[in-house]
Amino acid sequence: MTTATNTLLDHLQAQRSHYRYKLPSRPDAGRFIDQLMRLLFPVTQDCKSISQHVEETYQSLHDQLTNLLCPLEKNLSESPAVITGRFFDQLPVIYDNLLLDAHAIVDNDPASVGIEEVVAVYPGFYAISVYRIAHELLKLNVPLLPRMLTEYAHGQTGIDIHPGAQIGKSFFIDHGTGVVIGETTIIGNNVKIYQGVTLGATHVAKSMAQKKRHPTIENNVVIYANATILGGHTVVGHDSVIGGNVWLTSSVEAHSLVFHQHQTEVRLKSMESVEPINFVI
Repeated sequence: MTTATNTLLDHLQAQRSHYRYKLPSRPDAGRFIDQLMRLLFPVTQDCKSISQHVEETYQSLHDQLTNLLCPLEKNLSESPAVITGRFFDQLPVIYDNLLLDAHAIVDNDPASVGIEEVVAVYPGFYAISVYRIAHELLKLNVPLLPRMLTEYAHGQTGIDIHPGAQIGKSFFIDHGTGVVIGETTIIGNNVKIYQGVTLGATHVAKSMAQKKRHPTIENNVVIYANATILGGHTVVGHDSVIGGNVWLTSSVEAHSLVFHQHQTEVRLKSMESVEPINFVI
């Protein structure tokens, strides 16, 4: 090897000593989540039995955790095998919650023709599914992998849900592109949000890392497209409706209707006072 190659190897070896964990593989994380989704919602049939699917998915997660946690294995309170087992113990609850999410979409979207379409096609359901799986892994103190899973879903759907968010039952995201849900967000039951909604923080200072930075959305709230709700002390009371394009940084009481006022003018093109419009997009 050349001197330059030896220098590169020295740099890489020194850098790896700074990592607390082995970095998980993005393709492997994507394959695992898609494998798990096929186990829970088999939209196509194959010759494998359910038990085979369970065994393969179990082994896939165990392998991911073994590779991820091996530098810390001596200091772990629970082994990869124990963590994998605890996660699979929670899968029936995750599955039941995902069915509630799917039915919420069927019940609230007039364009939906059935639960099969929701499971196979809807980006909102896929993003929620990956979030619920990642959230459970985060609760089991699995590092890196939960965030990698939700970022994989982010890339697939344009919906960014941090695995640390707390989201209740029967959650409905319609269309979904551009939705952002921050780490310390709390969302109640039967909440509906539309594309472009941001549930974010008013401050991004690192000193806020361990504090609640994102809003609380109580039960039965509807948030329409491109609304932005910011701040850890901001609470949207139950049964409220937040209109499109609203910018909200303070709490609103239950049963509130919050909307953005604007004026739209319609004029005839033949009117001389109308300036020519030439938009280039």
